[in-house]
Amino acid sequence: MLKISGVQAAYGPVLALHDISIEVPAGSIVTLLGANGAGKTTTLRVVSGVLRPAAGSVEFMGRRIDRRSPETIVSLGISHVPEGRQLFGNLSVMENLMLGAYVRRDGDGVKRDLDRVFAYFPVLGARKSQHAGSLSGGEQQMLAIARGLMSRPRLLLLDEPSLGLAPLIVQEIFRIIAAINQEDKVTILLVEQDASLALQYGDFGYVLETGRVAIADKCERLRDNEDVRRSYLGY
Repeated sequence: MLKISGVQAAYGPVLALHDISIEVPAGSIVTLLGANGAGKTTTLRVVSGVLRPAAGSVEFMGRRIDRRSPETIVSLGISHVPEGRQLFGNLSVMENLMLGAYVRRDGDGVKRDLDRVFAYFPVLGARKSQHAGSLSGGEQQMLAIARGLMSRPRLLLLDEPSLGLAPLIVQEIFRIIAAINQEDKVTILLVEQDASLALQYGDFGYVLETGRVAIADKCERLRDNEDVRRSYLGY
């Protein structure tokens, strides 16, 4: 579904990605692991069009997208749930969700998808008139994911969905992420600080180090890799 080939990306004079190549098969959960500054978030920004690569290509469903605008990429079927949620705090839950559907013109489909996200996240249905900024951290993360789903993506980019949340909330959010992948057939490219959790739910993983792919393997094998265990799993 997604093919990143030889991508380089920079912030001003600082090169953040060095010749990155990653593939995400349809229907899978692929996870990116690595320390802060390894290039994980930058990779997602390149895919969603927020950052243009200096070299290389990004293909989605066989079509090059690395020179397309973020709004065009959303309309093609990619949704990015950024680190830190980045909600509109002064707008209601419902208004945030409707902004997620801004590229759509199928009113009946939007209504069905509202029902779908409220089924995944019942607390959002109960608080749909409440300002997003007044929600708890876990509820805000649920809203960020729900807003991402409202564009009806084929590929969902998730950046640190567990950041700053209590363990029980994290488990619930990952249970829902797995359901979105399995029941709705949404492919997921996941950046997650909790490597153990990412490898538990992922199918395939890439370990990034200073903007390069250091290791790439199935998640079950990465869990047994001594370097990965020592560096990211703590045993």
